[in-house]
Amino acid sequence: MSDIEIRRATESDLPAIVAMLADDPLGASRESPDDPAPYRAAFEALAADPQQHLVVADRAGRTVGTLQLTVIPGLSRRGATRSIIEGVRIHRDERGGGLGTQLIEWAVAESRTLGCQMVQLTSDATRIDAHRFYERLGFEASHLGFKLPLC
Repeated sequence: MSDIEIRRATESDLPAIVAMLADDPLGASRESPDDPAPYRAAFEALAADPQQHLVVADRAGRTVGTLQLTVIPGLSRRGATRSIIEGVRIHRDERGGGLGTQLIEWAVAESRTLGCQMVQLTSDATRIDAHRFYERLGFEASHLGFKLPLC
């Protein structure tokens, strides 16, 4: 996979990122690729925040994967800084070839570089294959998560 470049996302990557976010049963019901305005606004906020790392995997000029890495300083665990991995998506043509592993390994290594003591992520309860994938990479299902929609 030496032909993959993991780099910071640019605004020109947004259509491909949004398409990947929408390309599954969960994303299809909550994403709106036809309306780029909210994604542009979110991208601008992410780009302005040094604790946010929205990256893409690029193969020969084509965006084929993405994830968001957020760094959060905290008081718990003796003032530990942690990172959260969100929005991991691999283009359907690239799934099963190791790109997901490469992206997660990049995020873990980058978290270490940024001084994090822990990496965490959530995965929808229905994504059983994703759970097995994360467990193979050393993540443990140690907590039960809760969400409260505000709109």
